[in-house]
Amino acid sequence: MNLGAHMSIAGGVHLALERGKQTGCNVVQIFTKNQTRWSSPPLKEDTAEKFLRLKENFFSVFAHASYLINLASPDIDLSLKSIDALIDEMARCGKLGITMLVVHPGSYTTGTETEGIRRIAESLIEVYDRSENQEVSILLETTAGQGTSIGYKFEHLRDILAETEKYSCKIGICIDTCHIFAAGYNFSDLSLYNRLTDKFNNIVGLTKLRAVHLNDSKKTCGSRIDRHEHIGKGMIGLNGFKHLLTDSRLRNIPMCLETPKGKDMHEDAVNLAVLRSLRPEPEPER
Repeated sequence: MNLGAHMSIAGGVHLALERGKQTGCNVVQIFTKNQTRWSSPPLKEDTAEKFLRLKENFFSVFAHASYLINLASPDIDLSLKSIDALIDEMARCGKLGITMLVVHPGSYTTGTETEGIRRIAESLIEVYDRSENQEVSILLETTAGQGTSIGYKFEHLRDILAETEKYSCKIGICIDTCHIFAAGYNFSDLSLYNRLTDKFNNIVGLTKLRAVHLNDSKKTCGSRIDRHEHIGKGMIGLNGFKHLLTDSRLRNIPMCLETPKGKDMHEDAVNLAVLRSLRPEPEPER
């Protein structure tokens, strides 16, 4: 029930849910606007109403914020634009009945890692202080560790959460399987998977995990290169995903694909079938 994929909003946000239904998704992740632009036209009321009706047919629908947002930036103008953009994204989520918004923590660029973590925390507090929509949870996504990005260590996430205690109930984590693998967290066999989940639980806490991006990795563990691959076709392999999908603690965590696909979304259907084959069906009640 908790599997799906990211869907395009081309033609209207409600069409993402129609595409998800066609592909057999129970979970859909969307952008609420064009993610390559800072600003977009307001959501149309009739489109939002269609979205809200369709949304009832899914286990979970959540959003991903624009890639332009950089909460860790030492550049004042970019920092202010990022905060304003995230507040706008939260407002758009509110109109669509979406309660979870995934965002990349950001890159510290010319600063330091410690300064970047502090800026992220301060930015998140300002976002919530200024936002009229307090119902939306911001989920910090794990990163692969390319360049000066923050979030490739669980300790980064722990420190951000510690500095945003004022809104601790609002802020959660989204794990991307490709990203954590590229960052050096291997979970390709059961012992490694158990070590990984113990480490995450001890440093961050499993109760903070609210969503998972399911992506295999084209690159090796620890490469710190973010390249998504189809499930079972990359360096993680099927066993890693089997451990994840059969972990009873994660049964109610929405999980979605962000793997490459064409316009007909055939690849999503194939990847979902592979994922579902890894999770045994429960025995019928007698």
